[in-house]
Parts: sequence; C-alpha cells; structure tokens
Amino acid sequence: MTVLRRDAPPLPGASPDRPRVTRLRLAAFARHRGTIVPLGPFTAVSGPSGSGKTSALHAFAALAGLGGGAHLADVFPDPQAYVPERARPDAERRRGFHIGCTVEGPIGPVRLDLAVQAEPELRVVGERLTGPDITYLQTALRDPGRRDVQAAWHTAGSVPVTRGPLPDDLLGTAMLPLRVAGRTEGQRKVLAAAEQVVVGLRSTFACDPDPTRMRTPAPATADRLHGGCDNLAAVLRRTGAECGTRHALLVAAARAGLVGPVTDVRAETAPDGSVRAVVDRGGGVTSPVERLADGELRYLALALVLLTGPRVLAVDAAAEVPEAYQSLTVLADGFDRGLDRAQCAELTALAARMCARGHIRLVAAVGEGSEAERGARAEGAAMVDLER
Repeated sequence: MTVLRRDAPPLPGASPDRPRVTRLRLAAFARHRGTIVPLGPFTAVSGPSGSGKTSALHAFAALAGLGGGAHLADVFPDPQAYVPERARPDAERRRGFHIGCTVEGPIGPVRLDLAVQAEPELRVVGERLTGPDITYLQTALRDPGRRDVQAAWHTAGSVPVTRGPLPDDLLGTAMLPLRVAGRTEGQRKVLAAAEQVVVGLRSTFACDPDPTRMRTPAPATADRLHGGCDNLAAVLRRTGAECGTRHALLVAAARAGLVGPVTDVRAETAPDGSVRAVVDRGGGVTSPVERLADGELRYLALALVLLTGPRVLAVDAAAEVPEAYQSLTVLADGFDRGLDRAQCAELTALAARMCARGHIRLVAAVGEGSEAERGARAEGAAMVDLER
C-alpha cells in the first residue's frame, strides 16, 4: 500500500526516454507578457481571477493540437482573443501572439517557439525549433501574398541547410517527417528533434468536466472519455469490464469523496441502448448521477481521468511510438471548481500518487489560497503562482 505524505518532497521526474513538455513560454499571449511556466510531473497553476490560468492551459492545448497536425483555425477559433490588449498593429495592421515550449527527452531539451499573426488574417509568421547550439528548423513569412512560409532546416551534408516552402496554417515541426529524407546525420538529428516534440505534445488531454452534460445518458459506443466528460457513463461501463484493479481504485475514491455510502460506481443500460451512471449505495439502493451535486460529479470525473490512460481518454497519442515511451499530460482547468475541502485533499493525493508512477503528468489550474493549492504544495507538486 502506498502512503502519501502531506509534507512530501518533489515528485520524481519521468524516465529520460519519455518525451515530456517541461516548460511553457507565453512571450505575448492574452494577458501574459514574458510568462514562463515550468512543468513537473504534477504542476499546480494558481493565481487570482484574471491572472491567466485558463489562457495558459489553452496555449498548451493549442500547441498539442498543432503537434497532432491540426490547423491554426481549429486550435484558435477566436484568435483575436489571445492578442495582448496593448499590442499595437504595425503599418500593415498586423497583430498577433507568441507562444512556445520546451520538450525534454532522449536527445536533450528541444525548444519550440511560434509566432502567430491573428489580424488581419490568421497565419504562422515564424517558427523556430532549436537545441543547445543548433537550429533544427526556422521559418519566416517572406511574402504576405503567398499562403506559405519559407523554411530552412538543418542538413549538415554537402549543403548545410535545406530550404523550401511550408503551409502557413500548420506547425512546420509536425510536417518535417514528410519533408526530410533522413539521409545525412544532420537530417536524422532534425527528425529526432521533431519526433521528440511531436510525441511530447500529442498525448495531451484537456479536461474540464461539465456536470450538466454528465447527467445526460450517453451512447454506449462513446467509450473514449471526452474533455467535458459528458460520456462518463459509457466510459464507466468500459473500464469496469476491462480493469478490475483500476475500477476498485475509482470506487475507493468515490467512497472518499461522495456523500453517503458507496459500494460501486457503474453504468446501467436503458431500453434504447444508452447508458447512465449510477452509484450503488448497497442493500439494493442506487443513486443515478443526476442526483449528485456538481462538485461530486466533477470529483468523480477527475478521479476517473487520473486513473485511466490514452486508450480510454480521447487523445491523439502517437500510435507509432510504444506506450512505454509516451507520457500522458492532463490539462485540468478549474481543477478544484465546486469541490469541498475533503474532495480537494483526496483528489490532490490521488493526482500525486498517479503522477509519481510516471505514466501521467498533470497541469491543474487551482484557485489562489484554495484547499487544492495547499494540498498540491503538500504533495510535492511544482507550484506556479501567476499574478494579475
């Protein structure tokens, strides 16, 4: 049995073979100017209302989407919302934002920096992929009239740099495996750096449970958990059948965080084929989740997220990379929203336990001075305090 200490030391880091995002940079993004967010196995981002906790997590989620091949418009449907308020347009009325991250892994730290033009039209205007003393990829918008950027990537052969156009609405790093042959040592370094960043970004699950939608029956076939956890019942049905050990852990968490006795948490199938989640109280008494409070539903959903993995969560994991070399990152906005003190304590303890195992990383936005903030600090989480 694992005993979690309330004065726990920092959690151990992941295996160096697992690419993971260790730093998020918000050079100019929404309210952020020069903000650097260091990321550990369990990171709690706190700060007063309006300090930019949600926007920081959205920047991470956007980079993850771009790493998986999404278009800019998919991850930034309202790009003007992320332009800093005091940003002045240039002579061509252009404004935008700058974000980036560092991904550590087998080849060491690799830094990705991205400049995005939000006005008058959304497009990438610059991208840099760098390591210590080396630039793997650099792009720049040379001709505003063309729908591409000029790219240059490291070759280190008879020609030190290869140049060519890349689309201005996709992440160039994610496209390098399609453009680089890997014939020279330099090209192989570029491919290794790009793969490390893409793998580190792609296994990301942005989660913000919506209690209202969780109270609605779900299709039985929707058994990969959505970010809003609206299909909780279908996922409970699947996990209960696939892994008795993890289901038992979920029931134990429910017993600690829900009001009243709990002997099981399961799904029941309706005549129309849909499923709904119920809490078994014992003695033949069950409570449908519709009767649970919002905080109880959010607590149950977050516990399920922490106890599952990429095969159960709706994430775009790198299928071509073995799971042993991947680490799932969960982004939990409003981690403690609606939770009472006991639920916060139980959930942060569970998060610390699962993150210490190395297969999951958690970035959680928590309220300033909240019980979740105190619990995360006691459990050895990396603490990031944002200021308004």
